[in-house]
Amino acid sequence: MARTTLRFPALPPKMRLAPPDRPEAEVVAGLKERFGLRWDTVQARATPWVEAVRSRPAPFWAMESLLKEYPLSSAEGLALMRLAEALLRVPDVETAMALTADQLGRASFDTSDGSAHPVLAGLSSSLIGLTKKLLPQDAAQAGLVQRLGAKTVVAAGVRALQLLGRQFVLGRDIEEALREANSQRKDVGSLRFSFDMLGEGARTEEDAERYLASYRNAIARIAQGVDPQAGPEVSDGISIKLSALFSRYEESQRERVFEVLLPRVWSLVEQAAAANINLTIDAEESERLELSLDVLEALAAQIAQHFPQWKGFGLAVQAYQTRALDVVREVGRIAQTYRLRLMVRLVKGAYWDGEIKRAQELGLAHYPVFTRKHHTDLSYLACAQALLDLAPSIYPQFATHNAGTIAAIVQMARERGAAFEMQRLHGMGESVYREVLKSEGIALRVYAPVGEHRDLLAYLVRRLLENGANSSFVHQLADPAVPIATLLASPLQRPGDEGPALPLPPALYGPLRPNSKGADLACLHHRLPLFEAAERTQVPAIPMAERAPVEEAMQALHAAFPAWESTPVAERAAILRRAADALEARMPEFCGLLVREGRKVMADAVAEVREAVDFCRYYAMQAERLLVSETLPGPTGESNELRMRGRGVFVCISPWNFPLAIFAGQVVAALVTGNTVAAKPAEQTPAVAQRMVELLHEAGVPRDALRLLHGLGETVGAALVADPRCAGVCFTGSTQVAKIIQRTLAAKDGPIVPLIAETGGLNAMIVDSTALAEQVADAVVQSAFRSTGQRCSALRLLLVHERIADGVMKMIGGAMQELVVGDPVRWATDVGPVIDAEAHANLVRHVQRLEREARLIARTPMPAGLAGDYIAPVAFELARIEDLREEIFGPVLHVVRWGSGELASIDAVVDRINALGYGLTLGVQTRIDGRAHQIAHRARVGNVYVNRNMIGAVVGVQPFGGEGMSGTGPKAGGPHYLLRFCGEQTLTINTAAAGGNATLLAGGH
Repeated sequence: MARTTLRFPALPPKMRLAPPDRPEAEVVAGLKERFGLRWDTVQARATPWVEAVRSRPAPFWAMESLLKEYPLSSAEGLALMRLAEALLRVPDVETAMALTADQLGRASFDTSDGSAHPVLAGLSSSLIGLTKKLLPQDAAQAGLVQRLGAKTVVAAGVRALQLLGRQFVLGRDIEEALREANSQRKDVGSLRFSFDMLGEGARTEEDAERYLASYRNAIARIAQGVDPQAGPEVSDGISIKLSALFSRYEESQRERVFEVLLPRVWSLVEQAAAANINLTIDAEESERLELSLDVLEALAAQIAQHFPQWKGFGLAVQAYQTRALDVVREVGRIAQTYRLRLMVRLVKGAYWDGEIKRAQELGLAHYPVFTRKHHTDLSYLACAQALLDLAPSIYPQFATHNAGTIAAIVQMARERGAAFEMQRLHGMGESVYREVLKSEGIALRVYAPVGEHRDLLAYLVRRLLENGANSSFVHQLADPAVPIATLLASPLQRPGDEGPALPLPPALYGPLRPNSKGADLACLHHRLPLFEAAERTQVPAIPMAERAPVEEAMQALHAAFPAWESTPVAERAAILRRAADALEARMPEFCGLLVREGRKVMADAVAEVREAVDFCRYYAMQAERLLVSETLPGPTGESNELRMRGRGVFVCISPWNFPLAIFAGQVVAALVTGNTVAAKPAEQTPAVAQRMVELLHEAGVPRDALRLLHGLGETVGAALVADPRCAGVCFTGSTQVAKIIQRTLAAKDGPIVPLIAETGGLNAMIVDSTALAEQVADAVVQSAFRSTGQRCSALRLLLVHERIADGVMKMIGGAMQELVVGDPVRWATDVGPVIDAEAHANLVRHVQRLEREARLIARTPMPAGLAGDYIAPVAFELARIEDLREEIFGPVLHVVRWGSGELASIDAVVDRINALGYGLTLGVQTRIDGRAHQIAHRARVGNVYVNRNMIGAVVGVQPFGGEGMSGTGPKAGGPHYLLRFCGEQTLTINTAAAGGNATLLAGGH
């Protein structure tokens, strides 16, 4: 078939939907107003189905049986799920043995009492018990007999997981899947299938091209067995994932989505339309929702022009999103505007836990998804009703295993005479639909994954989480202890719990400290004010001071100290809280400054403002807890009291890479503990610091308690540290400068002055062969190149197990090709310029040395004509860890293989990292829990991050700071930080000195 090459100009973003963070109770109230559904008739229809299913328990190999025997709320269920997620991809037997022993060793697997399947319980507990005896906890120390036995067990485990995979994957390729589909149609003649080609979202263009070829091949093969005159409703079809077809399917890359992704999707649409089969776009995370609707409309406009009679194009809608009903209405509008009949698959949703975490991390006002299961059920019914009312513009496809929901849909559809179909997942819900099809003449489609078993893992785990949750219908259906009336209870009549079941993101840290308010940049409502502020921001020129103002400032600060220290702690804390509120309210202004002066992309600017807000609130709370007088025990007739006091004038010297967050954190910590502060910002970013000082003065800090001194480190900074009135120094910056400050303080006469220093590091990430390559690539790219690699915590040294190193490096290199280098004022930019020309020159010299001495892995393309202090992210492979000689503060990644020779063991790897002398951050990517703890125990570092990126420490959650050449401690944003700013005084009073212990005597003899 000849393909039409179309260009899709990018649609400008528009506010199709309300913001994603609307109050849940408000949304639920609106949904309930829509219904006049009689639930008693729904229950009457569904009860016989449930009774029949429970009278014929599922076979012991079925999902329901597995989840009943080993629920995910148990250690056993969790261990088996994690083993299923990782074991098939481990390439080396040694690691597979360690993984299996680690996971099975964490649970008992005793036979469960009252199991519905005693065969399963008995077999599993016996086999797993034997497995645990054969598997050594340390594969390297195992004897020959034990190793042979362990290898047999691992091989058996791999085979068992492959057999389990067959329950959920229709076939390893489309040919096998079609044969299996035809076999199943012998039992249910009207069965239809929607084939899903398994795989994670693309990280590279090579991944995307491979998925595109897989989709094209599948459509061609499906079309061979379909009568084109039959129509999409009765034909098999395909489901496609847009994030598999373009690695940067995200709102910030809108122009590239239309330029690169849409032509690929169009080629599939054209192919499916010619064969007259159905093609459905699968749903993804909420931050892509508005973009997916833009993609849908752009495609709909072309379909209306080229294939107006085709009725097989559709998309999936997730009912667990609070905007689901709005999405249904918008899809209906698109269908009617272009006079198309669109298919809509209504699902509950598959990324609930990820959506909850993202909203908490972003500091949104509310969650974009419902937090109560019956609210999702209610939303599902509201969307179902709306879809049925939109006929004939919409052909609804209802994907659910819930008998009550099925009965309600049948009832609503029959009342309206609307056409529809039901859908279930392959391997799940068979028992319910067996009964439904006996009594109802409805159409049923199976959503059928296709792919190799190792590609099944992410899909399988997601399905386990969905259906294994205690609140899920599948889980409760298999539990006879749950009454049928409870199982089929109406989601319409649950008074008193309309609100969220979880604390809202602002309440994440409890009542004493609100989480800082953030922004979802994928939402136009949140994004516009920030970028508009950045466009109009002008960075003021701040004059540099010389040595002379230092004397006057230190004298004023020294004179102001007694009055400020005597200010009650509660009052000082209240000032910090007012400052936090003011900073939060002025986020666009500060973000604009950070983008313009600090050269930060907007996402980093928002995160930095939030961190500064968190520092203010956290230290206010900690001061009220720590700085109270404490009565100590002692002999009768004596009182003993411990008091915390300010030290005097604190010199705070902050860096340019976090000119607001670190600057504010240092200053407010010193202030709230009763010290006056001489604040010296980095030479490159004084405007941000001055604006923060002005805000603190407005909040109530006396002007003589906080002075800003902008100048060179060699002059102003050195003079502040050497001043005899300096009672303490808080410094963040290079190890070299920290050493100079240390020597200056040691050489001074007078008091011993404390130094709180947080410096850089040669931060490493260790990746073993159980790690998922896609997760590793995401974590590495974020850790090494976000903020242009200019974070103290940024990844400098990646250590990858040699059995997976080639594949991991290839994926990282491909992901690097998709990064965008450019002006940080543009939202599409991932990597902006480094801070100044000096930093640029240093990085250029280092990269030139690596080009001579190391192997280039990948380099991000630089846009033509881009001028300025830009360094393209680059990665090199080194022969040894020791070849990395110094901290490189920029987007340069160094990679070393481990797994043999001098780096044969994990312990050897950690020891070599320790020998570098730094100790700031360490990343670990492994599915072996015991190994992660082993590495953390052995590593001499301040922050260890497991199976995530290693940047972005959150105040009060991941207290930040290192040891060795990476700093002195205590950790910023932690419970011990303020104590270092304080002196301690013990007051002892002999209360009996006046002539006897009256208190003791009053108690009698």
